[in-house]
Amino acid sequence: MSDSTSTLADWELVEIARANESDRTPVVFVHGLWLLSSSWAPWREFFEDNGFVSLAPGWPDDPATVAEAREHPEAFAKKMVQQVTDHYLEAIAALDQAPVVIGHSFGGLIAQKIAGGGVAAVTVSIDNAPFKGVLPLPASSLKSAAPVLANPANAGRGVALTWEQFQYGWVNALSEEEGRRLFEEHHVAAAGLPLFQAAFANFNPFGGDTEVDSKNPARGPLLIIGGEKDHTVPPAITNASYKIQAKHNIGITEEIVIPERGHSLTIDSGWREVADEALAFVQRFIE
Repeated sequence: MSDSTSTLADWELVEIARANESDRTPVVFVHGLWLLSSSWAPWREFFEDNGFVSLAPGWPDDPATVAEAREHPEAFAKKMVQQVTDHYLEAIAALDQAPVVIGHSFGGLIAQKIAGGGVAAVTVSIDNAPFKGVLPLPASSLKSAAPVLANPANAGRGVALTWEQFQYGWVNALSEEEGRRLFEEHHVAAAGLPLFQAAFANFNPFGGDTEVDSKNPARGPLLIIGGEKDHTVPPAITNASYKIQAKHNIGITEEIVIPERGHSLTIDSGWREVADEALAFVQRFIE
């Protein structure tokens, strides 16, 4: 660690230093629940091949590998949305220039929180978890969250999904063969607490961890991407997020729904289609 107050791990500091040594615009990737930052590896290579320098910090104290994460599911317990956001903000503050920020699922929510802080050059939010003020609660979203929300004790735990739960919430648009491969390669336990924070955000008069500043004129351009067949974050949620951002912010706000895609759209065999959309949007604003 860099000092006693820093939350950044040594490997994250190395990635920040590498970005600062480059003259390229940095792209910060933000993962969500049930994944590690390593899930962004193909995206990182793709953006670097297109002239950017990438970094993908983890959530605070994430295990280093999927194997280690499966041995220690308790490592994910009690992580909160603002705590994780602050970790990414610390990394961004250490960069020499404002980065592009790309996030998926709860990472998409965190990406919008970062953008609301005025520290992102461009933001792409993919299948974002709902922030305070997003009202739709589709049945499929509730079913996808039920493995966590059905037991209040899960707020203090790291919770893993069964194959059947992962199949419904993540890979419902894929063949079983590909879905099982992704389950074996990527799935880890996740902090239960962020799901409770999102589920009850609209009952919190003080805003809470999932509040996003959609009015900051320094937010910058924002693209929200949804998957048409996403059970975990259906298009109703991403569309409601888009409408709030577009209504309240002077910055460019756009929305794309990718046909026939589920929540796994950043890690499955069709990831390039999503990455192409993200890159095209970013390149409009970053030379």
